Amino acid sequence: MRVSVKICGCNSREAITTAIASGADYVGLVFYPPSPRSLTADAAAPLAQLVPDRVLRVGLFVDPDDDTLQRVTAQVKLDLVQLHGSETPDRVAAIKRRTGSRAMKAIKIATAADVETALPYIGVVDRLLFDAKAPASLDGALPGGNAVSFDWTLLAGRSWPVPWMLSGGLHAGNLAEAVKTSGARAVDVSSGVESKPGLKDPEKIRAFVAAAAVI
Repeated sequence: MRVSVKICGCNSREAITTAIASGADYVGLVFYPPSPRSLTADAAAPLAQLVPDRVLRVGLFVDPDDDTLQRVTAQVKLDLVQLHGSETPDRVAAIKRRTGSRAMKAIKIATAADVETALPYIGVVDRLLFDAKAPASLDGALPGGNAVSFDWTLLAGRSWPVPWMLSGGLHAGNLAEAVKTSGARAVDVSSGVESKPGLKDPEKIRAFVAAAAVI
């Protein structure tokens, strides 16, 4: 089974079309204003329309309020809502009811104990995403997309009753090792395919998807 790829933080027509043409399985649209990748609903709507049905549209939110969810989902076609904040299982369930979308919860990892924090979400989420927890010393850290990885052996040999993705500090050069070590069959990349924060690099997108295709 091939490794599926999500290109997150797509905020331009070039990024979207390159991800699709390269064979990405998911494209991520960020709705978190502090991020350099963030989009308004008005800007995201035409980008989402470029995405064929074979590719899933993922909307990334960080502790969104109901008004934000309503505004975005009314304008932007999304197949999956990615929750990257401190959303509780109850809040995730409420968001699913409100939006009618499937949900993926990001679990931020630094230690083995952090992996266990995924357990309360089982039975609520449709997918999990394991990302690196930003170190306290990292200046200007975001909830994700910090080009920081974690110890992939923390996931080795684990199985989950829902599909899951690996994220955090991935790029074409370390992807094979990350997949082999963690056992991931789906991966999520943002900073690893950028020339600078918020600016996707078409060549890096193509290289990342190509690397995933030969693992």
